Amino acid sequence: MAIIGAGPGGLAAAMLLAAQGARVTIHEKDAVVGGRTRTLTTEQGYRFDLGPTFFLYPRILSEIFSSCGASLEEEVKLTRLDPLYRLVFEGSATIDATPNLDAMEAAIRRLAPGDERGLRPFMEENRRKLAAFRPVLENPFASPTRFMSPGVLKSLPLMRPHRTVDEDLSRYFQDPRVRLAFSFQTKYLGMSPFRCPSLFTILSFLEYEHGVFHPEGGCGAVSDAMGRVAERLGVDIRLNSPVDQVAFKGRRAVGVDAGGIHHAADAVVVNADFAHAVPKLIPDALRKQWPDKRINAARFSCSTFMLYLGIEGTLPDVAHHTVLLSEDYRRNIQQIETGEIPDVPSLYMHNPSVTDPSMAPPGHSSLYVLVPVPNMRDAEAHGFDWEKEAQRYRRLALDRLKLLGVHDIESRIRYERMVTPREWRDEYAVGFGATFNLSHDLGQMLCFRPRNRFSDLQSLYLVGGGTHPGSGLPVIYEGARITTGLLARDLGLGAVPQGTGFSEIAPTYQAAR
Repeated sequence: MAIIGAGPGGLAAAMLLAAQGARVTIHEKDAVVGGRTRTLTTEQGYRFDLGPTFFLYPRILSEIFSSCGASLEEEVKLTRLDPLYRLVFEGSATIDATPNLDAMEAAIRRLAPGDERGLRPFMEENRRKLAAFRPVLENPFASPTRFMSPGVLKSLPLMRPHRTVDEDLSRYFQDPRVRLAFSFQTKYLGMSPFRCPSLFTILSFLEYEHGVFHPEGGCGAVSDAMGRVAERLGVDIRLNSPVDQVAFKGRRAVGVDAGGIHHAADAVVVNADFAHAVPKLIPDALRKQWPDKRINAARFSCSTFMLYLGIEGTLPDVAHHTVLLSEDYRRNIQQIETGEIPDVPSLYMHNPSVTDPSMAPPGHSSLYVLVPVPNMRDAEAHGFDWEKEAQRYRRLALDRLKLLGVHDIESRIRYERMVTPREWRDEYAVGFGATFNLSHDLGQMLCFRPRNRFSDLQSLYLVGGGTHPGSGLPVIYEGARITTGLLARDLGLGAVPQGTGFSEIAPTYQAAR
């Protein structure tokens, strides 16, 4: 088997296939595994997550490790955070969100008296929603006829596909700030809570029910552990090995060409970013369902403007995760959706050193700042040029940090790296710089999303945020189980363990104190 890309989905697929006795080779264009789920380490000793900064719902990956004869808990130290994060409502209030429901009810009561009564009904309904939607999250959705399956039809009353996340939350919470506290998580998909389908209220539910975890050393430690386990299983991970194209015999994938050398394979799994890689790797004439024209016309998520800052001094009063929600959040979102760069942006700041001293030299801090902005296609259509405007936006982001209690840091910056949507597109090979892949609206979910067994072709499979079931680490890991299950059946391998995944609702991990 040949896997293109050593991101989370590619690593999980490699582990599962190798555990069933398959000979697996991963071709990774970069010098490290993990894709965007990697840790950047500087000469000064600062460590930054490149992309994801926390680990949500570890049960699925734990099951994958177990099925491969390994233990996630032994390979990576995961610390459950409480509070989950600090929410700063600009000009209004601050909440330390906690999985302790009594304490969270009290926090909501202080912000919006009466709304606290909606918390436990919200949690209970989303337990049922997640259980009802489990068959869709854990199985391939290869045809519109699946909409008529008993499991999907049974779940529709809870899914309420005609509602958005914000509209669905209004049944529980009247104050828009409280709704925002349980809906800003749609940004994990690069979407607006005012457009994102109501299914995705399960995102905040998962945080409160199952916890937000920090992997010691950063999220890249999880990718590194997956790489170690894969190699112990015999996977050949070839770094600095970009693939030029998938090789075909007729409509069947028969291997990959890399560096002018053909590598034969019985099947090929593409884990590279869908919008960037597929037009380069697979001839347009072979892609009837996803030709270049359809990819270019598809709807993509927002992008992110990033600052990675090594700071002299510690910030003990700044939370591990802090989210600044701009006073006019709806306008902020509308600007992003129309391709306009927000002038009063919301932002997210990661201060992992407060939990994990290994993330910075003694007496220093590693700060990660993320500002949601339009993707490159939308921004360029609006006439915005990051090459000209990046420094101005950096200044704006640093000024906004003052609202989070981070003042006068510029003189203390000892390391700095900036990543704009242009770098996401050009340096990190993210299609259109859309860091959360294809949008998750109803027209691009389930069978309308690129499928795990790539349409129209044989022996070619997809895994990652651009395919079913979608973005986010636990969902990508589940997608790897779906993809490898299909591949194993197609090639007559032993059954790839599918586990209980999203079906088990009881919490798995306890807080590490």
